[in-house]
Amino acid sequence: MNFSAIITAGGTSSRFGNTNKLLEKIHGKAVIIHTIEAFLAVEEISEIIICANSSIIPELENIFKNYDKIRIIEGGDTRQQSVYNGLSALENCDYVLIHDGARPMISPETIKKAIVMVQEKKALTVASKTTDTIKQVDENLKIIKTVDRSSLFNTQTPQAFEYNLIKKAHEELKGQNFTDDAGMLESLGHDVYILEGDYKNIKVTTQSDIAVASVYLQSSTVQNV
Repeated sequence: MNFSAIITAGGTSSRFGNTNKLLEKIHGKAVIIHTIEAFLAVEEISEIIICANSSIIPELENIFKNYDKIRIIEGGDTRQQSVYNGLSALENCDYVLIHDGARPMISPETIKKAIVMVQEKKALTVASKTTDTIKQVDENLKIIKTVDRSSLFNTQTPQAFEYNLIKKAHEELKGQNFTDDAGMLESLGHDVYILEGDYKNIKVTTQSDIAVASVYLQSSTVQNV
């Protein structure tokens, strides 16, 4: 079986500030390096495609120039388009893991679990149980009801799929604006399963997330790139 990874890096980091969050350094290394290191540590992953914003491609090419397993391509205007570009670039792929470049706390252990599980389930997303009390509100922000959180999960990445299944979904839903690949399959009536992940697997979106990620990554044992 051939396993590949698509890393989404096509955003503009508009909520982060004047720099691209993926190039922001934590413990001396860019966020995207921490992310890629976790996938490089999993020997089952034969290829990693980074779907990047054109503005950071030269820097990414310089960072990863010595790694044959990594390819950098241009992403699209939306996350859905970026992922499809990545899927189209893959060859000889049986299963693909799709991961946000801005989630540097992903562990090799979770990636390995996803690889095992996707071979049976065909489609899954890493997610964590919702711990906060959830309120449903109306257009005036008046609370309508408290939602039972016992069956609620917060979606993370990676999401893992049988390659032909997710590629076909992207082709059928081309031109739309899904921000979640699992949601594409759900909309087409396919079963998608949960792999319970780690609460530390946050997505870096704002400057304050860098401070949180710094604490979480302090004990990281992944070998440096």
